[in-house]
Amino acid sequence: MTDCKRSGDDRPREGGSLGMALTFLLVGIGAGALAALLLAPRTGRQMRRALRRQYEDARDAVGDLSDNAGKVIERGADYANVVRQRVEPIGRALNRRPW
Repeated sequence: MTDCKRSGDDRPREGGSLGMALTFLLVGIGAGALAALLLAPRTGRQMRRALRRQYEDARDAVGDLSDNAGKVIERGADYANVVRQRVEPIGRALNRRPW
């Protein structure tokens, strides 16, 4: 007798099905990658060269994204400083007012 039948709850547990789905997904991805490497129409040397080029392209792309993210963060910090400088006098003026 399963836990669902003992407790009177006919609904399956969602946590278990999510974990199992992720496990099957990862196993499927691994099997697909292995099959693709085994059935590839390239020799080992050609495959290694292609993988190396793709790795270098991906590394360059990540480096570019990193540089762009740094620029965006820097601009955001500059914008936050400008806003802070404009808002501080207003806050001081409001704190001095007797309500």
